[in-house]
This record gives sequence, C-alpha cells and structure tokens, in this order.
Amino acid sequence: MRILIVEDELKVSQFLQKGFEEELFSVDTAQDGDQGLFMALTESYDVIILDLMLPKKNGVEVLKELRKEKTTPVLVLTAKGQLESKVEVLNIGADDYLTKPFALAECIARVRSLLRRAQMEKPSNILTADNLELDQIQHVVRRDGNVIDLTVKEFKLLEYLLRNKNTVLTRSAIIEHIWEITFDTGTNVLDVYMTRLRKKVDDDFEVKLIHTIRGVGYILKDDEE
Repeated sequence: MRILIVEDELKVSQFLQKGFEEELFSVDTAQDGDQGLFMALTESYDVIILDLMLPKKNGVEVLKELRKEKTTPVLVLTAKGQLESKVEVLNIGADDYLTKPFALAECIARVRSLLRRAQMEKPSNILTADNLELDQIQHVVRRDGNVIDLTVKEFKLLEYLLRNKNTVLTRSAIIEHIWEITFDTGTNVLDVYMTRLRKKVDDDFEVKLIHTIRGVGYILKDDEE
C-alpha cells in the first residue's frame, strides 16, 4: 500500500516514514502544502496523512483543493486544543484526525482502519497484468496461480511498475521513488534489482511483462508487441 505524508516537521515526518516502511508500506513525503497537494493530485495513494500547520498552503486549503478532484482517504494531524480545526476538516472531507503528540501504533491502526473502510467501497486491492497478480494488502504476488517470493524492495518495484502499467518509467523516476535517492548515472542498483525481478516474474513464462526501453527506462506491459 502506498501513502503520502505531508508534514513540515522533519523529525515527525521521518518518524512516521520509518514506522510505516517497517510495516511494508510504500511511503512518499512532502514538506509543504504546495508540494503535498501536487503529489496528491498527480500520484496515486491509498491514504494521505496531512498535517494542518503547513508552510505555503495550510492543511485545510490542501484538503479543500484535493476534495475537488479525489476521494483518497485523509488522516489529519492536529495540535492539541484545535477543536475548531478538527470540526472544520471533518466537515470538508477529512476521514479521521489524530492529535499530536500521538503513538506510532495508534497512527498505523487508524491508517489501517481507513484502508479497511476504503476496501468496502473499492472491491479489489489486486494489481494485475496478464496472469500476474499483486495483492497490496496481503503482500502476495502470484503468476498463473503460483506464489512468487519477493524481497521488500522487489515487491515495491513490481508494485510501482504495475501501478504505472503500460507507461514508460524513467530510470531516475524509479530510483527516486523506490530508493528515495537522487539518480546517480554511475549506479547499477536498478539494473541488479530489475534482473532479479525479471528472473522471478518472467523467466518461466512465454509472455514477458517487463521490458527495457533503451536509453530511457522500463515498462511493464500486458502483452509483447
């Protein structure tokens, strides 16, 4: 599952990111309202954790703009005593709120609750391509009914490819999303992981799903052309 954390306090953001990644979530972060809104509107997330007190554009403004286009579940972080803000954000579309300071376990539990609620409205958390299936809740990958064992990074890589199925992804975009580092032309980390992933996903099947776009990056397609 993929979440976006919009929080300008670096320690809080890193604390949340580490905690959710340990629970096998794929996590993106934004440090201000403008960046958070842009990412929320242009990327696909299962849940958004949104702080109210943000630079450039506050959380209320972000939520109002987001709700004009998307229904992504939003957990709002509020400061102690911000009763009016809590009422306001619930009225304009927040799905839940959590008062700072909070325990990580409670935050994770609330996010999982939002995911379960969303699951009732969205019947499938299965990403597919041809006979490949990736279950985002159970973290299970199958091809032609057979379970494929993947590492955490391999799972995230395949999930990212499936979320952007039939779209060419640049090497830099993949590395920055999966490893959250600036692209280094001298590194071959992506090639190593892609080779491993292809071996597990494609080697035993006639239809190859993962393709190299020379000089650009990779694409996961349903069928070979």
